[in-house]
Amino acid sequence: MKKRVLTDFDLHLIGEGTHYKNYEKLGAHVVEVNGVKGVHFAVWAPNAKRVSVIGDFNHWDGKKHPMKLLGDSGIWEIFIPGLDEGELYKFEVKSKYRGYKEQKADPFAFYFEVRPKSAAIVYNIENKHQWQDAEWMEIRRKKNWFESPVAIYEVHLGSWMRVPEDNNRFLTYRELADKLIPYVKELGFTHIELLPISEHPLDASWGYQTIGYFAPTSRHGRPEDLMYFVDKCHQNEIGVIIDWVPAHFPKDAHGLGYFDGTCLYEHEDPRKGEHRDWGTLIFNYGRNEVTNYLISNALFWLEKYHIDGLRVDAVASMLYLDYSREPGDWIPNIYGGNENLEAIDFLKKLNEVVHQYHPGVLTIAEESTAWTGVSRPTYLGGLGFSMKWNMGWMHDTLEYFSKDPIYRKYHTNNLTFSMLYAFTENFILPFSHDEVVHGKRSMLDKMPGDTWQKFANLRALLGYMYGHPGKKLLFMGSEFGQWREWNFDESLDWHLLQHEPHKKLQRFLSDLNNLYITEPAMHEVDFEWHGFEWIDFHDSDNSVISFIRRAKNHDDFLVFVFNLTPIPRFGYRVGVPGGGFYREILNSDSEIYWGGNLGNAGGVYADNVPCHARQFSLNLILPPLSILILKPA
Repeated sequence: MKKRVLTDFDLHLIGEGTHYKNYEKLGAHVVEVNGVKGVHFAVWAPNAKRVSVIGDFNHWDGKKHPMKLLGDSGIWEIFIPGLDEGELYKFEVKSKYRGYKEQKADPFAFYFEVRPKSAAIVYNIENKHQWQDAEWMEIRRKKNWFESPVAIYEVHLGSWMRVPEDNNRFLTYRELADKLIPYVKELGFTHIELLPISEHPLDASWGYQTIGYFAPTSRHGRPEDLMYFVDKCHQNEIGVIIDWVPAHFPKDAHGLGYFDGTCLYEHEDPRKGEHRDWGTLIFNYGRNEVTNYLISNALFWLEKYHIDGLRVDAVASMLYLDYSREPGDWIPNIYGGNENLEAIDFLKKLNEVVHQYHPGVLTIAEESTAWTGVSRPTYLGGLGFSMKWNMGWMHDTLEYFSKDPIYRKYHTNNLTFSMLYAFTENFILPFSHDEVVHGKRSMLDKMPGDTWQKFANLRALLGYMYGHPGKKLLFMGSEFGQWREWNFDESLDWHLLQHEPHKKLQRFLSDLNNLYITEPAMHEVDFEWHGFEWIDFHDSDNSVISFIRRAKNHDDFLVFVFNLTPIPRFGYRVGVPGGGFYREILNSDSEIYWGGNLGNAGGVYADNVPCHARQFSLNLILPPLSILILKPA
């Protein structure tokens, strides 16, 4: 009796959208049937007239290995004896309609040829890597990330570092483990976030136009090499977040688009099914098999690659039917609104399932609007994400810091406005890749003034980011002051670290991360009011602001003071909660950071002089373009 790989129960679960391990049944799998070893292939193509497996083994002839349709499931399968790992293959799909015939990449392939080639490779990812991260995984499962430091280093693997002596090639996943992980650990980041590593045909898409959702890109090696990289991160107490793109996919002929001669994964009506800005297609979230595909893919990365978080790209484009569309170019929902009800249901389900099966994993929304409850539980009416990027804070902050200091006094609201909504979501404060491309200039080059002022401004900006409530994200290169905009096709300018200002900026960021991790007041209460108090934001004329951050222990607090002009302030009084000695634990103007070395000689005693509605105050020297952090002894 032949043992079936795909059972009736499998087909039922796939049809209702709840087969969260469908990648174990669909795609290509090396199996043994009746004592014969071979490869079982299966693919969903309900509107196909014929589906065949093609490859080197049959000279890419679609007549050689036609597949069998399983009832009315829309799923085709075939077992081909004698095949093994390493075989190149595609599906030749001939539609019932319009004479359509196309060679399609396997939507569930685990491994692909290196681009520009596009065939899938039969590959068994089981038992390829012996994981050594059991301790990390157990700690992660119980971790309260909301009260923990989360400092994310955002990385594009293809351009973090190249090998110039070897034709400027990419680093492999294993080389990245040897080079990137020690670097991130030394700088004090808690997480690495990878721009999409799913297989994609076009380097210039940065990975955001995915073809192989279940395959890590072969640009950097084999699947087990990525497992090795993640494992090494975990052994060094570094979490790994990946950018994940369930919002859209490219139109490449071998991809998901028009898969069986019909709009199978996407909407047929271009008013719902096409992102004209990006030249891509939008998933049809109203189809069980499509949402099943995406949710099982999310779980796949968490399960098979031990990924610690999913940063979900372009959530706003999913939530709104009229996203980037003119009137008349979108279709309202059944209630006449612009909300994409099917996408909302999908995102809620995604977050519920991820948190159910993988407690301790973060789901992070890149969502650029004021949608309510993005990072609130679904049982409270939210979307269920763990955290959300604070795009408004990012925009306002960069607008402020890019201005000549002489004009900053008119724009203090750019720094204070975020506190009106800072605790409505669980926010991450991002200075991401999107802010250093397309003419926006690098973080350092955005800053006004001469070279010294640019570096001082950037130190103050980073200090403000770390003082402000919310978790942190910084794109690679910003930590040492890359002058050029990010170029996906070139390495970062590591040679800049030969120069003192860049090396010392890097040290400042490292010290900032170390403070962030060791000081509970900087990370324990990021998402509630009682972790933050203004001291003063009214001194717009001098562009000085000050505030307090508190830990869960109310008596554990830090004082932050910012002077955001190039003019030093002597005898500047700042109200504080109590008396005693306040140690200056960080001064961004220190000589070790390439500053002017103006400061308060390590700290000051509080005077019994009322100021800012507080009984005690500090008489401070405020260096130019600086941040001071003071801690009561």
